[in-house]
Amino acid sequence: MPVDAAVTRPRPADQDRFRAAVAEELTRTLDEHRERARAVHPLTVPLVDAVGDLAAGGKRLRAVLGWLGWRAAGGDPEDPRIARTGAALELFQAAALIHDDILDRSDTRRGMPSVHRRFEAEHRASGWRHDAGHFGVSAAILAGDVALGMSETAFAAALEGAGRPARARDEFERMRFGVMVGQYLDVAAEMAPPATDPAEAEAAAEAVVEHKSARYSAVHPLALGGLLAGADDALVAAFAEVSLPFGLAFQYQDDLLGVFGDPAATGKPAGDDLREGKRTVLIARAVALLSPADAAALDADLGDPGLSAERIAHWQRALEECGARQAVADRVAALSARAAEAVGALEAHEVPADVRAELTALIQAATTRRH
Repeated sequence: MPVDAAVTRPRPADQDRFRAAVAEELTRTLDEHRERARAVHPLTVPLVDAVGDLAAGGKRLRAVLGWLGWRAAGGDPEDPRIARTGAALELFQAAALIHDDILDRSDTRRGMPSVHRRFEAEHRASGWRHDAGHFGVSAAILAGDVALGMSETAFAAALEGAGRPARARDEFERMRFGVMVGQYLDVAAEMAPPATDPAEAEAAAEAVVEHKSARYSAVHPLALGGLLAGADDALVAAFAEVSLPFGLAFQYQDDLLGVFGDPAATGKPAGDDLREGKRTVLIARAVALLSPADAAALDADLGDPGLSAERIAHWQRALEECGARQAVADRVAALSARAAEAVGALEAHEVPADVRAELTALIQAATTRRH
């Protein structure tokens, strides 16, 4: 049917209102848990503060996808339940980031010290006894657990009066379990000897991307929003045709930024993924394209936390010259186009034109970002 062009344009002001509503829910949840912590002992309040500071930043991608799924299934954009769901997703993201930074031994996140480094610094500044590094990791693990608990509390509140609460609960639990085992898969891939077959190595890297990142970043949030508004299984399946290629493209773009990104924009040191030893699709493709000697040298440098800036620059050039960077960029573009095409197919499910336009704009912005 014909669509009014004025209706199809994204409405950033509405997204801004939704983000503000999510921020209000986060503040309410954090304040409530801060008081609970203070009632236990004032010394425990920094656990909640660390989560709050981390959750204050970010793109709110998962929350916005949940809101778009909700609206696609007929939900009222101003309904507080979807803002609570957005807060639950942001708190879940905070937990995942806290634990991910411990596993990756990352010093920074969003331009700030990572949570375990924050607690380590507080230990030293306070002149406490014993090992500061161990305290930092221990406190951050617990802060991540606190964030998971707050996420569950917010989501339980959002389920009240939901369209398909049992199916939404199952989706949330699948998201949580998938991230945890995906994280283990990522750790195991870094520790295990690299596959001798380049195709096998790339397939393993793709599995990490899908289960550690793409599904919880895009597939589950979009589905959750729809299910809470009563979406049927056919619409949820149509959502996945959009969200899986989008989630994969989003993470592949992230992998490019992890090696080639500008630290001023990403909040991470240049080439940090190389120091952390991430065996991404970018690295798998490089190993397939480089000479055997260069591939062996790259493997030897991966995971060296002291890798020099000069060595990082060397591998940036090598990954550019061998064609690995372009191959992954091409994959991002192809997946983004596939996701955008699937957005068009949502018209058959009576998804409003403005929601489709916003999804298309979000895909474009997220897969061409520089931070």
